[in-house]
Amino acid sequence: MNTDNRTTCVISLERLDPNQHGQLKYASAFVSEHIDDIRLEGGTVTIVHHDPDGDAKIAAGVEKLIERFSKGDFGFKEHILFEHRGSMPYRGDIIADLVSAKTIKVLEPGLFIFREPFSSLLRFFDDTFVQRIANAFGAKEESYPAVIHLSTLDKTNHFTSFPEHLHFLNHLRDDLDVIESFSDSIREAGGWKDEAPLDLNRTMPKPRFAMNPSTCYHCYEGLQGETLDGDGIVATAVAKCHRYESKNHADFGRLLDFSMREIIFVGKPEFVRENRLKAVEHLKELAREWDIDCLIENANDPFFTNDFQVKASFQRNQEMKYEMRLTIPYIDKSIACSSVNFHSTAFGTAFDIKTGKRPATTGCVGFGLERWVFAFLAQFGLSEDGWPAAFREQYKAWQTKSR
Repeated sequence: MNTDNRTTCVISLERLDPNQHGQLKYASAFVSEHIDDIRLEGGTVTIVHHDPDGDAKIAAGVEKLIERFSKGDFGFKEHILFEHRGSMPYRGDIIADLVSAKTIKVLEPGLFIFREPFSSLLRFFDDTFVQRIANAFGAKEESYPAVIHLSTLDKTNHFTSFPEHLHFLNHLRDDLDVIESFSDSIREAGGWKDEAPLDLNRTMPKPRFAMNPSTCYHCYEGLQGETLDGDGIVATAVAKCHRYESKNHADFGRLLDFSMREIIFVGKPEFVRENRLKAVEHLKELAREWDIDCLIENANDPFFTNDFQVKASFQRNQEMKYEMRLTIPYIDKSIACSSVNFHSTAFGTAFDIKTGKRPATTGCVGFGLERWVFAFLAQFGLSEDGWPAAFREQYKAWQTKSR
């Protein structure tokens, strides 16, 4: 079917377990920069595109992903640790309501401006996670840059695990002729034009930085070369994180730029393991108290490269990652709003952090603040009258205190 040079390519997913269809849909967005839409329909993936190489390139790319994802035991090691069925009195399209109320401004898929009460709820959730969870561990507050050295990202294996997420940061060359030529070209074109060519090799050096994709990386960078006293340390920080996810930014809650509060454990293995399990208990307590419809389950990171199967299976088999998924009733799906992670000695070794003579073990608890607000409002609506009593009381007390 051709409409305005667009073609629809339909590919069977019969070789994949249904649990893997979502991962396939996510990864398919990176098959071509000319993809317009991706849909899962009745055991197939439908891709609308305008790729000049036609359906052949799209089909070949998706088949490559199917082959990759169909191997091994990924998708079958499920373990639900906790489930809470909340009342979810609100079932409307919360995004449409937020836009209509001018509470959020959508700049493009995944990129928002947040206004009251969303902006206050962001701060309330963050303060609550600090007061109720981070402080219970005696966590010390730290503050991190929004950018990160590429050499630091290299130590975390981010390039070989999540290369598709990278947002490189760059600047014009330190060359007066280059700077003036660039400025003149913009002036002559009547302003910045997305379609205008830009010679990156001439105008920009090789990048040294990227936008930070994960809060905890800076913690490990800050401890590089240190030997820790006692059982270990607990740090906490909130940072702006950035992950490019192509057409997937149209999905509910998948932001290009988002706020991530993390509680980070670095120390001896038992210290990290015990604190990680305590963090899970804190999450359960908040879910019950706020009547949140959610579950906590064994999970894996959305590895993208061709060795994803080994990494994903290892994570699931060792139960190294738990996700707290909150229900979005109007789309009948859930989104991950928090994760509880165990990294073993991977980062301790990479950054030469030691406890005694051994590499330190690390773990972290992450809270996607915007996702928490989106999911909460999706279950209870914008009217405070519909919010759970305990949540409403705590929010009002916080508002009074923060004035």
